[in-house]
Amino acid sequence: MTSREPEHETPRDPGSEKDRDRPLPSAGPRGIFRTFSSFRNRNYRLFWFGQLFSVTGTWVQRIALAWLVLELTDSSFLLGAVTALQFTPIMLLSLFGGVIADRLPKRPILISMQSLMAVQALALGLLVLGDWIQVWHVFALSAVHGIAVAIENPTRQAFVAEMVGREQIANAVALNSSLFNSARMFGPAIGGGMIAAFGLAVPFLFNAFSFVTVIAALAAIRASELHVVERSGPGALLDQFKDGIRFSLSTPPVLIIIIVMGFVGLFGYNFSLILPLIARYILETEALGFGGLTSAMAVGSVAAALMVAYISKPTEKMLMFGGTTFSLFLLLIGVSTFLPLTVVLLIGLGAASIIFTATANSRLQLLAPPDMRGRVMGVYIFLFQGTAPIGNLLIGSLAEYWSVPGAIIVSALMCGVGIVAGLLYRLKHKVIDDPKTGYQEQRSSTAD
Repeated sequence: MTSREPEHETPRDPGSEKDRDRPLPSAGPRGIFRTFSSFRNRNYRLFWFGQLFSVTGTWVQRIALAWLVLELTDSSFLLGAVTALQFTPIMLLSLFGGVIADRLPKRPILISMQSLMAVQALALGLLVLGDWIQVWHVFALSAVHGIAVAIENPTRQAFVAEMVGREQIANAVALNSSLFNSARMFGPAIGGGMIAAFGLAVPFLFNAFSFVTVIAALAAIRASELHVVERSGPGALLDQFKDGIRFSLSTPPVLIIIIVMGFVGLFGYNFSLILPLIARYILETEALGFGGLTSAMAVGSVAAALMVAYISKPTEKMLMFGGTTFSLFLLLIGVSTFLPLTVVLLIGLGAASIIFTATANSRLQLLAPPDMRGRVMGVYIFLFQGTAPIGNLLIGSLAEYWSVPGAIIVSALMCGVGIVAGLLYRLKHKVIDDPKTGYQEQRSSTAD
């Protein structure tokens, strides 16, 4: 169905312009059950558990892909180039992916893109199994994966609000982070074990099979229980694209997030490049040790995600705290050569990364008009993942021609620059947190 009308009759979405000015409700489960309050929603519960197996498979493939590139090339620069190519479509298409999410029904988009990613994983697995794999295959299939992610990610992020409604956005986003990082905790270790025991083909085939669960879960969602809003309709694609950019750049609370995320996403969130470089060239571990380092980072991420889900108040102070501590932990990792210390620092880095990203995600969804959530989340995905091609090439080049520790230290310092820039913008425009709503409102601004 591609018309602008909703697929069914549902109550008005609770994220209208009027409702964005009222406080978030405090009623609901108490104690530890408050952490998992979104699980009361059947659709979200199905989606979450369907994603769990699939995302685990994705992490298994990430470990295998990085190790495959290093085995084929033994080059940190080419590893950065492959990772950059995987994220280049996200850089080019994620903003338009957000427009698509606002124009079309989200569930069919998700099913289509999940199916495409399954085919990509299957192709990699068969090429490795038949010993036909070459570097150009990895480049081409990484680009296919990036195209699917560029459309799927903003759609999936915006679909969360349709499943749970505005009141549960912060909780559901944090639980999504716990899902992603629970998979990151076990997936890399599983991937490293699979590589050691069976070779590089099995992880890719495992990932291809893992998409069955999420596709089945999406098919089982009850459309009548979704909080669907009227889609943006068949207007000019470019005009709707411009509307999303204009809103993001002209709304001070949103722009603060964009400034900070621009730096942290570009220089800090390059884990698919940084972690294998640390494992191979600083700590000199094998594939199993690489998987263990990634899992260590996920331990802190899961703990932080559950804490954020319990609090469910994405404030500006939490955003800046997460970004600042992330930068500090990354800096310390750059100077550490002691495995146990690096593991502890990765746990802290994982916790800080989730506090920052889950808070940024929730705040953007709360600030965005319901019919523009896809476009705003497209901006978020662009900054969070789409800038990776540039960041990976920069970090990969520094690591290749200078040193891996030096590259990581530079990354941490540039993340700190982003935090300072966001704080300076906040002071200039006098944007403060509203304790009643849990997100920012502009009280006054300086003249241009």
